[in-house]
Amino acid sequence: MHMATATKRWTLEELHSLPDDGNKYELVRGELFVTPPPTVDHETILARLSRILEPYVAQQGLGLIYHPRAVLRFKGSEVEPDLMVRQPPAKPKTPWDQAPLPILLVEVLSDSTRRRDRMQKKTFYVDTGVEEYWIVDGESTTITSVRAGRADVVARGELTWSPDKATSPLTIDLAVVFS
Repeated sequence: MHMATATKRWTLEELHSLPDDGNKYELVRGELFVTPPPTVDHETILARLSRILEPYVAQQGLGLIYHPRAVLRFKGSEVEPDLMVRQPPAKPKTPWDQAPLPILLVEVLSDSTRRRDRMQKKTFYVDTGVEEYWIVDGESTTITSVRAGRADVVARGELTWSPDKATSPLTIDLAVVFS
């Protein structure tokens, strides 16, 4: 008879005790994810997205753009999305678990993160109540938009982002993101 193997469930305390060794450590529902440093292509896509999003986010009063080392903490889980848009905390020294909920989370797929970004993180981000999650795929030059209560939308060519609090949408030419 085959017995199921017990998988260790990690805690935030254990996560925070891990070494600062250049890897990114994240915890989703007790499961530890270790990611090596990103590639130049990965960071270039994020730099282009940031350049496109920054003026729109500022003009629409949507908050600030945060990059890794900025945390989303929710119910014992802690992740560092590649990019997120959120309001800054109202008070200094606000802990991460009391920071405003992001309105947009972005993960750029890599060989080491492809499965978790499409599965565990996707479900986790929807469960947190984040308004929208983008899965950026440099290989297929697509961005998949995920929102609760709606079928995922795979954008090719261009992506239109219409945050709930914005007065007008932003249309992104994906050729600029992936060129």
